[in-house]
Amino acid sequence: MLIKERLFTPGPVPLPPQVIKALGQQIIHHRTPEFKKIFTEVREKLQKLLKTEGNIIMFSSSGTGGMEASVLNFFSKGDRVLIINAGKFGQRWKEIAQTYELKVVDYEIEWGKTYDKERVLQIVSEFPDIKGIFVQQSETSTTTYHDVSFLGEVSKNLEDCILVVDGITSVGVYEVYPEEIGIDILVTGSQKALMLPPGLSVLYFSDKAEKRLSKSNIPKYYFDVQKEAKKQKEGQTAYTPAINLIIALNESLNLILDEGLKNLAERHRIMAEATREAVKEIGLKLLSESPSNSATGVYSPAGINADDLRKELLKIGFRVAGGQDSLKGKIFRIAHMGYFDFNDVIQVIAGLEMALYRIGFDIELGKGVKKAQEVILKNS
Repeated sequence: MLIKERLFTPGPVPLPPQVIKALGQQIIHHRTPEFKKIFTEVREKLQKLLKTEGNIIMFSSSGTGGMEASVLNFFSKGDRVLIINAGKFGQRWKEIAQTYELKVVDYEIEWGKTYDKERVLQIVSEFPDIKGIFVQQSETSTTTYHDVSFLGEVSKNLEDCILVVDGITSVGVYEVYPEEIGIDILVTGSQKALMLPPGLSVLYFSDKAEKRLSKSNIPKYYFDVQKEAKKQKEGQTAYTPAINLIIALNESLNLILDEGLKNLAERHRIMAEATREAVKEIGLKLLSESPSNSATGVYSPAGINADDLRKELLKIGFRVAGGQDSLKGKIFRIAHMGYFDFNDVIQVIAGLEMALYRIGFDIELGKGVKKAQEVILKNS
């Protein structure tokens, strides 16, 4: 029997037809006027996405490459930094910072929770020499949203501190305008809400952060922001870029900008609310106390291993993500960012109900679907 697989993982996400078409074109050479025109258009559209005329560069790497570039270029060995460590990717900030010999103040938070504002103020009072605050705006491993605007205010009030934000699953889901929020370095990646395959990272940096570039004493070669910024302002890259990904990004940015950034954020808000309310109606518990609009983390019912439930979901055509580290086998994660609409939400909730029924959970079929429909109808 034919079963069509539907991808509901928080990266990679499904690709729009326009992006697939662009990816399938014959490749062009990157040192040509043709590519330079496309590359310049992409940079201008990224500026519109982030509402800035400031510095934006691209690297041929996953989002982690952009994270590493944020440490390599804007900090020096021995700099003290505060890490908001609330999940797998908060841990990654910590590991990258420690690899390059930064002094880490590790603010470790229970997975599924967000930071306490008073605790942050206490830490920066105790360590007034903090040079950077690192955080995920949307922590993918716990599907948790962190308020970065408060951290932007905190960093502004410190003598020489910049706010570094992993926006890999928030850019394209929320309205993320770094200059309004107070973000000094913002990283995102291609395989999330930008609706592309993996392989491209985007890095924005403020004028305040730019002053750090000449001061960093950490060796760098490929991820050299100064080198790339100079070349990319000329419509080229220092090294061979991910040509077809950049061409496809031009198409996905057209879709995003044509929808409108407010409409984009509202669509994601409604999809997230519909998903959360539906799983609660079914009788399941959410993982996060501060849920993100990019994906929903859900505890598996008592006595049912989340990975067994995921296998049952896959049998009927729905691939969702599992938990990481201590959450493995306990939770599953449903993505709703990028190329998803309201009907996708209804489909995956229907699939979840069927999988739960088949695995032996006592469920009233259609209950979650009805709740999702009600949320969508109320908001659209």
